[in-house]
Amino acid sequence: MDELYVVGAGGIGCAVAYALIAAGIAPAIVESDPRKIAAGAKGHLRVAGSLPRPARFVAFGAWQPSARSTILLCTKCYDNAQVLARVPAGATLVPIQNGFDPGLTTLSHEFEGVASFVSECDRDRPWTRITRPGDLHLGRRQSTGRRETRPQVFDALRRSGLFRTIEVRDIEPFKHAKLMYNAAISPIAATGGVDNGRLLSDPSARRLFFDLLGENFRILSAAGIELGRVGPLRPETVARILRRRWLATAMGRFFEPSLRGTYCSMAGDIERGRTEVENYNGHLIRLARSAGVPCPLNEAAFDLVRSMTARGQRPSTAAWRLLAAA
Repeated sequence: MDELYVVGAGGIGCAVAYALIAAGIAPAIVESDPRKIAAGAKGHLRVAGSLPRPARFVAFGAWQPSARSTILLCTKCYDNAQVLARVPAGATLVPIQNGFDPGLTTLSHEFEGVASFVSECDRDRPWTRITRPGDLHLGRRQSTGRRETRPQVFDALRRSGLFRTIEVRDIEPFKHAKLMYNAAISPIAATGGVDNGRLLSDPSARRLFFDLLGENFRILSAAGIELGRVGPLRPETVARILRRRWLATAMGRFFEPSLRGTYCSMAGDIERGRTEVENYNGHLIRLARSAGVPCPLNEAAFDLVRSMTARGQRPSTAAWRLLAAA
């Protein structure tokens, strides 16, 4: 295999890199945070509950991929432009991200991935914990119309037992299904500064979560977008349950313990001044406007996250009142 890079030593990047190393493939991990690079060189790459693994870390500033490289892009979407400026023509690019970046979707890369497991990485070390099990879906972007050779790295990921890797014909239904959930969870949990379980245990948060989740499904349906299954239930089943709030509330009590102590991918980003709200709710707003359907909750969530981020406002559950008024 030619040069293999995992770009971004966050939760997903560390989990993917660890899975590859465990399968006998040694990628270089590209990271911009010198603290993570130093900690990785000294204490190895770690996934809680598994043995530490030696790994090679490369500072982003010194990274010079060749046209023969395979690059697994595991950064957050707001870092894409900086990374893509270094990717040469001919390199095999495989983004594994939750959001939708308009700049990325115009490129001609054929393969993408999306993770339904939750991996939470330390801020200053490449040590992560898989706090909610799930799958890694990999597949083609059918919109490209191309038929490149399938990357060999997919075989190594399928050999790993860290998470289940599923190859699909078309990745976009699975990315949009994940978006349906992420764009409901992240704005509420991030603005409130709470864990994911709180969205089901707190009545006011639960109401907002169910309403936003329902709006997301309606937008995707109106846009004619096929949805895959990335959790225990198909999106269509979730939508039917949401129409019976007594049933949704009862099922929420069942799922809440598994979400307790887990955090959304946007957790802490408001305070740090950058979020993926443009790539989550912003994408849904664009779809809604193209389909001619209202999206008041997504617009309110988008504006609230942007406003709090611009002001450096500390997350608080008091922010939910602004969403409830939408």
